[in-house]
Amino acid sequence: MDQGLLPRRYAKALYKYAAEKNATADVYAYMLDIDRAFASTPGLQAAMANPFVSDDERQRLAAAAAGIDAGKSPVLEDFIALLIKNRRIDILHQTALAYARLYRKENNIYSVIIESAAPLADSDRERICALVQRHLAGATAEFSFNTDPSLIGGFVVNIENERLDASVKNELEQLRLNLIK
Repeated sequence: MDQGLLPRRYAKALYKYAAEKNATADVYAYMLDIDRAFASTPGLQAAMANPFVSDDERQRLAAAAAGIDAGKSPVLEDFIALLIKNRRIDILHQTALAYARLYRKENNIYSVIIESAAPLADSDRERICALVQRHLAGATAEFSFNTDPSLIGGFVVNIENERLDASVKNELEQLRLNLIK
């Protein structure tokens, strides 16, 4: 089965289960923690997929990745146990990403990534965030800020599938393309 389809199916089932328990927002927060844990710990995916790691250890690793103590989130603990039982714990990270996308869609939340050549001043951040909020017309935005020195100057705003590139790098590329014509 498609490894993209399987995590989406598990995420959809988890979302329904969490909705029954009024825990969709809590599970969303844990899924974001799981994503951060996998991103910051490259060996975590290999440990989850390793057949020599016991199921109990996988359960502890997954709970640690989510940042939960035993009994704190029965919904997520049940879900992790289900993944382990079905021998699908290796798709935990992809399922976390799929759940986050589903939650954002259901709650009209947009993930906004703002990249700049250097860290932005607070006033510039506020101004860009206000512009994005107006563009989203009442939807909620989750902002994250990154620096990318290759932009040379300016900034790039990514909202889901939209991209506003106001960087010097882009301007230079556009100038180069115009000169080639």
